[in-house]
Amino acid sequence: MKHLLILAATLCLAAPLTARSRLETVTLHSELLNADKSCTVYLPDGYDRDTTRRYPVLYLLHGASDTHTAWVEKGNMQQIADEAFAAGLAAPMVIVMPDASGEGENHTGIHMGYFDVPGWPYERFFFEELLPEMEQRYRILGDKRHRAIAGLSMGGGGTAVYALRHPELFGSACTMSGLLDIFPSPRNYDNDFQRSVVENSPVARLRGMSDAELEAVRTVRWWVDCGDDDFLWRCNLDFYALMRERNVPIQYRMRDGGHSWRYWQKVLPDALTFFSIGFGE
Repeated sequence: MKHLLILAATLCLAAPLTARSRLETVTLHSELLNADKSCTVYLPDGYDRDTTRRYPVLYLLHGASDTHTAWVEKGNMQQIADEAFAAGLAAPMVIVMPDASGEGENHTGIHMGYFDVPGWPYERFFFEELLPEMEQRYRILGDKRHRAIAGLSMGGGGTAVYALRHPELFGSACTMSGLLDIFPSPRNYDNDFQRSVVENSPVARLRGMSDAELEAVRTVRWWVDCGDDDFLWRCNLDFYALMRERNVPIQYRMRDGGHSWRYWQKVLPDALTFFSIGFGE
């Protein structure tokens, strides 16, 4: 028995080294945006061997001043996912990482963000063009139970709003250090991004939802995660408290750490397990 345990542990340690996951970059021409937009797609080990198997999908959103490559290049997403799947901690899934970067310096500025702004209907693009294209192009199950969404910072705000607006599409949602409410006092907002954040505040939206809308929101499995040193801690706690007040089941985690990739790398393995439990329910 001792030798079997040692062998099992060795196999678990070796598995990630032999995983054959791969990444693809897909560029779509959007009629809505009148522009090309790219996304990075993670295909798990086994995707190319069994061409009949269909997979759950996770839409994984990046933060401000980043692009669709950030989760791979800065967040070590591929290795984290490979290890979680090989160890049996999560079910293999396709992971789609879309691009919501701006066109200015450091990927900020005009057209940054996950919401519709004048002349740039990004949210419509996501739901009307990107999501259908991904789920036709890849072997994705494409139903509510097997579709999850997550994101960090700006992407956490996008995650919360998308799942609040479209609870019929997502079985699980996880916001990490999310931009869930900001600029609470009246002011002159100096760019479209700031205005879009205010106009799409998850906290404000949740506060104004009807009982019927809340019933639909309760069908989503919710998880909020934010570090104890994160500058967005207040709005994350406000969102959690309001969800509890409105009787929406939600998990909340506050760990040691701040607004950093080191923190989000700690969250992602647990999030993959959380989504996998939802896929199996």
